[in-house]
Amino acid sequence: MKHLTLFFVIFLYAFAEGFSQETITEKELENHIQFLTADSLAGRFPGTKANEQVVDYLVNDFKSNNIPTLIQEFEAELRKDTTSGTTWNVLGLVEGNDSILKKEVIILGAHYDHLGKKDDSIYHGADDNASGTAALLEIAEKIIAHKNNLKRSLVFIAFGAEEQGLLGSQFFVENPIVPIENIKLMINMDMLGSLNEKSHVYMGGAGTFPEGEKLMRNLGKPNNINPVVHAGSVGGSDHVSFYKKEISVLGIHTGGNEHYHKPTDTIETLNISGEVNVANYIYQAIMEIATSERELKFIPQD
Repeated sequence: MKHLTLFFVIFLYAFAEGFSQETITEKELENHIQFLTADSLAGRFPGTKANEQVVDYLVNDFKSNNIPTLIQEFEAELRKDTTSGTTWNVLGLVEGNDSILKKEVIILGAHYDHLGKKDDSIYHGADDNASGTAALLEIAEKIIAHKNNLKRSLVFIAFGAEEQGLLGSQFFVENPIVPIENIKLMINMDMLGSLNEKSHVYMGGAGTFPEGEKLMRNLGKPNNINPVVHAGSVGGSDHVSFYKKEISVLGIHTGGNEHYHKPTDTIETLNISGEVNVANYIYQAIMEIATSERELKFIPQD
């Protein structure tokens, strides 16, 4: 596939007048999660009208923050009956300001789909992964408020069909919008809404880029986070698709819980105030990398 030039994409949505907020707030996270987990969206299953409504919501949020937006359409084979459904990745694009380093791309991603509806039960997917999608939108908004400080370029991706086998991220790495060798780091957020009383945030892959473990540990205390950092332990979400392409990754979550893949995964079970701290922690990590000249290269892990 011929690469699209990152900042001259053919299919960009028009800018909307507006401004980006510098603060990640509990209220905004809550508003995003309430929308994504609404009964009317019936669990955000790929190939449904509800899935299209989510895509429209994501596009409109990027537009409202003056983020150029691209969508990738693909067919997802659905695990429940081996049929296929049309779904999308939603991408927000931000160009760096350094004439050389802007060619290097950092990706921040989260999947927006969930398991849909089974019999009369809606699988709302509040933690998995409305929480990560909400953080994606809020971190993107905060970064845009400080975009003049960026040296490297950023792509925000809301992936479709992760629950069907990482299909959105697999589609992206096989159809990247920039040469794949220009992607230097992929940070993935999957289940950020269950911060415990010890403020543990878990991450795998911190050893896949230089001084990644040190960076993620050092940023913990200033953001009221207690990081549990693994050099490897890459895990099983969308960042795996990038790791298989020898791209550095960081998979971040707040741990499993009793509501995982159950209808009880609702907004009432989340620690949204804790997610504010988690999102600020991830924001700070991105800015430390994207505004610096620190070396980025792939370091394989067992």
